[in-house]
Amino acid sequence: MNMQKDDEYYMQLALKLALKAKGKTSPNPLVGALVVKAGRIIGKGFHEKAGLAHAEVIALDQAGKKAKGATLYVTLEPCAHTGRTPPCVNRIIQSGIKEVIIGMIDPNPLNNGKGIMLLKQSNIKVRQGVLSGQLHKINESFVKYITTRLPFVTVKVAESLDGRIATYTGDSKWITSDKSRVFAHKMRKDYDAIMVGVNTVLRDNPRLDTWFSAKQPVKIIVDSNLSTPENANIFAQNSRVIIITLPSRPGQETENRKRLFKKAKVIEVKEKSGQINLRDALRKIAQLQITNIIVEGGGTLVGSLFDERLVDKILFFISPKIIGGKDAISSVMGKGVRRVDQAIKLRDLKIRRFGEELLVEAGIK
Repeated sequence: MNMQKDDEYYMQLALKLALKAKGKTSPNPLVGALVVKAGRIIGKGFHEKAGLAHAEVIALDQAGKKAKGATLYVTLEPCAHTGRTPPCVNRIIQSGIKEVIIGMIDPNPLNNGKGIMLLKQSNIKVRQGVLSGQLHKINESFVKYITTRLPFVTVKVAESLDGRIATYTGDSKWITSDKSRVFAHKMRKDYDAIMVGVNTVLRDNPRLDTWFSAKQPVKIIVDSNLSTPENANIFAQNSRVIIITLPSRPGQETENRKRLFKKAKVIEVKEKSGQINLRDALRKIAQLQITNIIVEGGGTLVGSLFDERLVDKILFFISPKIIGGKDAISSVMGKGVRRVDQAIKLRDLKIRRFGEELLVEAGIK
């Protein structure tokens, strides 16, 4: 293969290395690194999990003494602060690396340019911004979490062509095909948590587990009155469950409520117009180092998240079926907008097919 081995080529390899740990590094970002000398890769590594060695350290350890005079490619600016591991910048300086090519600047306020500054002060040549756009994309959850202290929110919907997620009787099994549902299950492993409204628990009694991964996301129920049944499937397999609710009022101490406090982590949040303040809920979820959430229903919760402009990404599975009926359940409810020019606009639209079904994936502008 006759390809020029330039900076973008090596950064692309580092990006692929970083993706090997997709869904496993939270609350840390995905990071890959390569040590290159005389056109040969002499060390490579990726960050596997929070608390384990960073990508640069793994790559430098592999290169050993040969790292002296070499170039280090790293997808994210090396850290200059002590977290669960020592600063990577110190290790790079000690290794004798002559040049560092950086994909994107670390958005973490604790670092954010400090790593680059220290490298330059040690007379190490630094270049930044190689494949920065692609690298921001793979770390979009981390960027949102570390800069806003809110989790990245993806809304996943399985709907009919006319935008319904259930009939007027509440029947919803199954709107989409096995192929679409298998793909949706595979996606769950990439998220820290799955969130649903209490009506989804009462109507569908889902398990919200992953079929294809030992790692099980945290399960979050938005339940203002703590009406989740204590024997709901969501509590199976001793999964970690969080229930978001409003502060209790006098006379509300039911037996079910007491049992739920024993079965789940119950987080009381602020009220907004008689409902759960979703921004406050997301802020408190982020404090638990949950960096990204996939919301899987129902229409009321999804609509409220859109109303509050708290959604970052959508995944809409659309089945070629017409359900109809003014009382059928819509995929996006809430208040909605008053005028069409206030509608939520999408960007980076991607469409893929699963047989006759479509998956529409997009970011929110």
